[in-house]
Amino acid sequence: MRISEADILIVPGYTGSSDQHWQTRWEQKLSTARRVHQREWSKPVREDWTQAVADAVNEAVKPVVLVAHSLGVAAVVQAVPLFRHRVAGAFFVSPPDVADETIRPKHLMTFGPYPRDPLPFPSVVVASRNDPFSTFEAAEDAAGAWGSLFVDAGEAGHLNADSGHGPWPEGLLTFGKFLSTLPA
Repeated sequence: MRISEADILIVPGYTGSSDQHWQTRWEQKLSTARRVHQREWSKPVREDWTQAVADAVNEAVKPVVLVAHSLGVAAVVQAVPLFRHRVAGAFFVSPPDVADETIRPKHLMTFGPYPRDPLPFPSVVVASRNDPFSTFEAAEDAAGAWGSLFVDAGEAGHLNADSGHGPWPEGLLTFGKFLSTLPA
């Protein structure tokens, strides 16, 4: 699949994605990309976030490719039963462990537990070995349950601008390779 053949939906996590975040940069670079906006970025409500994702998917014209980071991953996975439009694939980065009671902010847990069923579309999960919002093992377990290809990003923090992943060219290459495997 080519970029022009897909509606690429950027799904940021808690507090959104800053101007320096790779998601914002990709949104500006990829011609068919658009952001899924949330009513409240700093006080996420699971039902509101999942409905916003579902609405964006269902309003799409072309097959959808989701690009979600952090709590955006949780919102996408929880929204899957609401999708009525074709999702060609999902690229998930740094899914938080929504079952870990020790991780802050506490409201991340309201997005759990994750469904354990395989996703009805191809997906990739990219995770770091030292993400403060999830253990590597929890991310790998979620990827396995969802039937996702799992990519070890090494010790890369939360894979955001704060961890030095502003442009994140390696991620864009990985995304491009994944996109090329999807049928148009």
